[in-house]
Amino acid sequence: MKNYKVCVYAISKNEEKFVDRWVDSMQEADKIIVLDTGSTDKTVEKLKKRGVEVHEKEIKPWRFDVARNESLNLVPDDYEICVCTDLDEIFKKGWKDEVVKTWNDDVTRLRYEYNWSFDEYGNPATTFYINKIHKNKAYTWTHPVHEVLTPKCLEKEVLCKNILLEHYPDITKSRKSYLPLLELSVKECPEDDRNMHYLGREYMYYCQWDKCIETLKKHLDLKSATWKDERAASMRYIARSYSAKNEKEEAKNWYLKAIQEAPYLREAYIELAYLYYEEENYFEAYKYLKLALKIKVKSKTYINEVFAWNSFIYDLLSICSFNLGYYDEAVENVKLALEKDQNNLRLQLNLEEMEKYIEKSDI
Repeated sequence: MKNYKVCVYAISKNEEKFVDRWVDSMQEADKIIVLDTGSTDKTVEKLKKRGVEVHEKEIKPWRFDVARNESLNLVPDDYEICVCTDLDEIFKKGWKDEVVKTWNDDVTRLRYEYNWSFDEYGNPATTFYINKIHKNKAYTWTHPVHEVLTPKCLEKEVLCKNILLEHYPDITKSRKSYLPLLELSVKECPEDDRNMHYLGREYMYYCQWDKCIETLKKHLDLKSATWKDERAASMRYIARSYSAKNEKEEAKNWYLKAIQEAPYLREAYIELAYLYYEEENYFEAYKYLKLALKIKVKSKTYINEVFAWNSFIYDLLSICSFNLGYYDEAVENVKLALEKDQNNLRLQLNLEEMEKYIEKSDI
């Protein structure tokens, strides 16, 4: 096995709370380099104390791709493998050995598992694959935000199942820069389906319903927008926007389109069911929840949403079942919800009330 040299590179700004945990995880690398872009806390001091090579440079106007490229340019030429992470991420131990074992001279980057979010019990909630371990001098970062590695050579990507990166973000950090950067990204590259989707989603986050609908319809019309999972997500966000505008029938139509686009994903079934539940149409809600539960495999993409795989689906199904008179099924489902959310007082009370009602009915 060839002894490849591995360099971790990152950007930072006011990340002092994460420094020690991050360095502990990254120190398997042969070298760690950080470009600090203007910290006013002790990030730089703490990184240097831990032996990290730190460079400082403000990026004006701010763009993530420019910052990433500046940090990548700091990697010495004799390091064959570059590993891009953020300071709020950590690797499972032994990651560097797995990188070197998987690598060969023909490989240009690795794909590996990423736990992007966790539920309140510490279980992975959103898991997908990312590919930010790459060959030196073979890529450049592009797009002002939601930046991606763009190849400068013929790619050969290899999946490494034994590498796991986990994300523990600072939820207090503002993401207010994302919207203008996404608008800039789409302006610069209007045919890029990925960032058109992200821009529409961002408008949804800001409750700009008409802009969300308009942008995501543009996404769906792009020739390059062929990934069914993402197309279905755009359709769901359009549906959410119509629902927020109180155009419920149009919302239902878009949820049905999402189901047709990606029938193997639970999310659209559940969101449509919830829309019917709000209308007290328990039969239709029940029907779509049961269809969602037929989907047993959670695909590893960022499209997955927490509510599709936690207690929510069983909670909602128990209420619908009870209102339809399916009492035993209602109890069964609230118990399943409690298995996933054991400390939920409302679910515990629901179970008690359902069991009392059934007991009275049997007398």
